[in-house]
Amino acid sequence: MAVVASAPGKVLMTGGYLILERPNAGIVLSTNARFYAIVKPIHDCLKPDGWACAWTDVKLTSPQLSREIDYKLSLKNLKLQCVSSSELRNPFVEQAVQYAVAAAHGKNKKELLNKLLLQGLDITILGCNEFYSYRNQIEARGLPLTPEALASLPPFASITFNAEVSDGKNCKPEVAKTGLGSSAAMTTAVVAALLHYLGAVDLSYSMSTEVDVVDLDLVHMIAQSAHCIAQGKVGSGFDVSSAVYGSQRYVRFSPQVLSSAQVAPDERPLQEVIVDVLSGTWDHERTKFSLPPLMTLLLGEPGSGGSSTPSMVGAVKKWQKSDPEKSFETWRKLSDANSALETQLSTLSKFANDHWDTYKHVIKYCSLHSSAKWMEQTTEPSQEAVVKALLGAREAMLGIRHHMRQMGEAAGIPIEPEPQTLLLDATMNIEGVLLAGVPGAGGFDAIFAVTLGDSSINVSRAWSSLNVLALLVREDPRGVSLENGDPREKDIFKH
Repeated sequence: MAVVASAPGKVLMTGGYLILERPNAGIVLSTNARFYAIVKPIHDCLKPDGWACAWTDVKLTSPQLSREIDYKLSLKNLKLQCVSSSELRNPFVEQAVQYAVAAAHGKNKKELLNKLLLQGLDITILGCNEFYSYRNQIEARGLPLTPEALASLPPFASITFNAEVSDGKNCKPEVAKTGLGSSAAMTTAVVAALLHYLGAVDLSYSMSTEVDVVDLDLVHMIAQSAHCIAQGKVGSGFDVSSAVYGSQRYVRFSPQVLSSAQVAPDERPLQEVIVDVLSGTWDHERTKFSLPPLMTLLLGEPGSGGSSTPSMVGAVKKWQKSDPEKSFETWRKLSDANSALETQLSTLSKFANDHWDTYKHVIKYCSLHSSAKWMEQTTEPSQEAVVKALLGAREAMLGIRHHMRQMGEAAGIPIEPEPQTLLLDATMNIEGVLLAGVPGAGGFDAIFAVTLGDSSINVSRAWSSLNVLALLVREDPRGVSLENGDPREKDIFKH
């Protein structure tokens, strides 16, 4: 029986750069763009002499890349050995497999686990189109830069690579990424599917029972460990956390919790590393958070070239060391602005819960007008309170953008480059737009907007006229989850 698990991509709305250091918080929204992992046995039944085997088969298939990689998994030290071309390897999936199997060893009956492993592990990974940029394909077809053109592409479209260059190495994929955290979503989906398949967790969900948070915590710790080892550094972990738990306010864990996992792999058995990781102090903080009702997250792709997050982070750290006083002051102001936005959005969510009719009326009116006119039609104090919170959120976002630009100028990097500034200012002036900004570390990759009511269509049209492709991404506060079947056999996006 196949197990299918999925995990969402993310948009870091606030907390860029600051989220790297405790106790700074960030607001991260999970999205409807999901990575899927399908796990099933390679062999239907065991061979008579199967129990004597010291190795088992693992097959990884990525249909979008037209790739299939074969491995042998040692049942003694739980390490994978690739028996295909090493150029095709996927370190995130490899670490996810090794860590998930090692974790299952401590949670499942050994005989049952060995039986499942000896039947082999057939793993298929699939990422929604929204993780990748298809601007070039749309323009090559002569189609307009609209969400409708994106929706005309087949689900899980193939990702082609450029031809080999003269030195024999592959170029980057023709399809660039959109910055939604594909590696974190993929790692989390594989870990979740394997842990459920191997009986280490139960991610089943029904109307009467929710998934046990202890099981989600295990998925989180294993996915964070595998992801950090695969990328060669301990990041803030917000992308994995949102892939597991969904939209949230996040404060990172202390990096020391993964110190044993960073020891050279040959020095300690993986099972011992897992024990240390699971018994360590995971001091991250997460609070449930999602956009208030009747608000829509939009993501746009300007198509002006990508940015390298690691090099931008490196430049900011260099600036912090060279000018600690100024950088501390900028970070303090940025943190205050982040907190102010969080407070205003929380106020709006509470207002929607307590005074729905008033909230709904105000949002509908504001969705039809630019922010300068929002206060004009308020006729009672409760309506005025909603508009004040909306305008307070806008003011906080303008403060965030200002301090992010200051940081970029001081560090010599384009956190909010001038073309993005003009684009964001124009977006914030559109009727019904609450916020606009650059997600995460900023740069040229993407922009986001939060719109009120039904006004997102205005933004999509305006962006199209400005050569910006509005993606099909929306906020979906769900985290990791089990699926009923192969996602290729059903509609992923409901337009």
